[in-house]
Amino acid sequence: MSDEISQPMQTELFAASLRADKNDLKTFLDALAIKLEGSLPDHTKVIRKGGVFSRERSVKEIVVTLGENRYRIGREKQGFLIAVREHMVRGIVLKTEQTTVDQWIDELSGALAQLASHSAQSRAALERFLLE
Repeated sequence: MSDEISQPMQTELFAASLRADKNDLKTFLDALAIKLEGSLPDHTKVIRKGGVFSRERSVKEIVVTLGENRYRIGREKQGFLIAVREHMVRGIVLKTEQTTVDQWIDELSGALAQLASHSAQSRAALERFLLE
């Protein structure tokens, strides 16, 4: 992403990339985990279900920590997605808000665009995110 792309445009690009796999909920978390782990490994933690010898190790929850916010999305036992944003100060969660998946995507996209605007290394990582 070049410096010529404005932050609102970057936000829209990130949101479109995140939504690309949303229609298939079964693979949505797996695809999102691959994208986020590959582009932002220092900010992303993926929790997988299944044991050590389990054949299927699908994603149970994704946690992305950016600044003072932590974005979590995961699958309930019934298969529904739960999206949460947590506001933290010095590692302590002060506020937890459950949101819709679309709102979660929009908020995470905005945070990713802001991260990209602060450093060249982050911008390069997020370029990889968009290209995957």
